[in-house]
Amino acid sequence: MGDSRSKVAVLIGAGMVARTHVAAVAAAGDAVRLKAICSRSRDRAEALAAEATAAIDRPVSALTDLNAVATDPEVDFAVILTPPDARADLIRPLAEAGKHILLEKPMGRNADEAREVVRICRAAGVTLGVVFQHRMRAASLKAAELVQGGALGALGLVEISVPWWREQAYYDEPGRGTYARDGGGVLISQAIHTIDLALSLAGPVDSVRAMATTTRFHDMEAEDFVVAGLRFAGGAVGSMVASTASFPGGAESITLHFDKASLHLESGQLLVRWRDGREERFGATGGTGGGADPMAFTHEWHQGIIEDFVDALDEGREPVVNGEAALAAHDLIDATIRSARSGQAEELAA
Repeated sequence: MGDSRSKVAVLIGAGMVARTHVAAVAAAGDAVRLKAICSRSRDRAEALAAEATAAIDRPVSALTDLNAVATDPEVDFAVILTPPDARADLIRPLAEAGKHILLEKPMGRNADEAREVVRICRAAGVTLGVVFQHRMRAASLKAAELVQGGALGALGLVEISVPWWREQAYYDEPGRGTYARDGGGVLISQAIHTIDLALSLAGPVDSVRAMATTTRFHDMEAEDFVVAGLRFAGGAVGSMVASTASFPGGAESITLHFDKASLHLESGQLLVRWRDGREERFGATGGTGGGADPMAFTHEWHQGIIEDFVDALDEGREPVVNGEAALAAHDLIDATIRSARSGQAEELAA
């Protein structure tokens, strides 16, 4: 057992998802002490720090200097919330200063950048966790329990669907939906959560054949629609459809068809349909951010990720989603885009 005192954290970035993390830290209570918000924008940092101070009922300062975080001996870990275009440059000085890293998805703009982040943290001997909060839903945890329990039989078919909607105003923000800042479109910015959860349940993909395009509904550089056929290492086949052009937007879903039952995850609920006629439901319905408001979801799943990360530091173990585990989603996304560009099936490295 490690040091179980409250862990001191700093949020790096004050954009759209930062308020969700503030709410998650506030709900985590004494496990985490949020010391500061660090952003290149002084105004953003000060505004969010004031909100955090009110929400947490203890002072949270505003910083613009990353070095102030790296050199602060009180800080145990940094939560990185910035766009993915400069992740390694942010993470390297923090990791080399011994700060553990909790990283919002994606780890980088592509799988090579994601691997570099993993390498940096491993070389520095710090813990790297990735915010794939969908794994912390009660329904997802139950699905993982059922899959690992072995009573479902063999997996034969996987269906992944992300029918989301984004207004054009969302992509009018400078850099959004570009390769230079975000690394791509719907796959890496939205569907990556569902992809990660699906792969955690179904196992790795061997090959993918895909089409990716930008519909008439958006003026953006990268894709807003993808459809792909998948072949899994365990022998199952599957489909993946992801979009931010599906007005008015719906909940993402994962359906896993096994020999003895089918599992359907949607809107925070798990429906288990057994081949013998039984049906079971687990979890509670909740928003997912699939419609016009991208922040229409609870902070509780982020809270679960943060609390697990703190426990991992205390216990000297890996967090529920470490850097290596998060690479699977990056590899599939890269292979899907390669396939769409080449018109051929793309193999994934074993």
